[in-house]
Amino acid sequence: MSRQELIGPQGLRQDGRRANELRKIKCKPSVLSQADGSAYIEQGNTKCLAAVYGPRETRQKAQLIHNKANINVEISLAPFSMPQERKKRSKSDRRLLEIASAVKQTFEPIIMTSLFARSQIDIYLQILQFDGGTIQICINAATLALIDAGIPMQEYVCACSAGCHENHTLLDLNNAEEMADTPELTVALLPMSGKLTLLQMDSRLHVDKLEPVMNLAALGCKEIYQTLDETVREYVKDLFQKSSPY
Repeated sequence: MSRQELIGPQGLRQDGRRANELRKIKCKPSVLSQADGSAYIEQGNTKCLAAVYGPRETRQKAQLIHNKANINVEISLAPFSMPQERKKRSKSDRRLLEIASAVKQTFEPIIMTSLFARSQIDIYLQILQFDGGTIQICINAATLALIDAGIPMQEYVCACSAGCHENHTLLDLNNAEEMADTPELTVALLPMSGKLTLLQMDSRLHVDKLEPVMNLAALGCKEIYQTLDETVREYVKDLFQKSSPY
């Protein structure tokens, strides 16, 4: 795909969005009854299922940390998630390991692990359908699942990407835009305090473009926060109504 095809003459992207527009987000917590916490998220055509177990006893002594909980993150890609690529990717796939490492590093300073010394928190993520933004949707799904599990965190963690194409700054890149070698910056933000917990760039970006791209990604994170927060509040409200005797 040529770079010129990313934005049409009317300023719209291939999927009909404007340059500063997020993909449509749908999310639901507590979708798995046997997990301590779970969540399902759709961001455009990318779909992710998250499950959290713990805090629980560490399975391997080598992973035991005496003064805090160990966070274990595993990511898998469903064989049917990429119709154009039917081969099954194992959990040891290099790209999946890199994403799992980024998710772990994002949550380690945010989860209050010191409250659960000598234990382990497992975060399992599965991509059910792929259309770009894998790291971002994994972080957002993990946030919702951790909240559902009741694991204390400093605040929400929300992730979004932004990129630069010619004179346009694009928010929330899809797979077609990523594959067109668009310079992409991924930001994971604590929306209430404004602190960054992850800043990752997959390709070279001119220094003059860095600030507007980062600011747009941060705005995207805050929009995602509003969606996640509304979902959590609605879910809690429904729980109270169902448990109320009146």
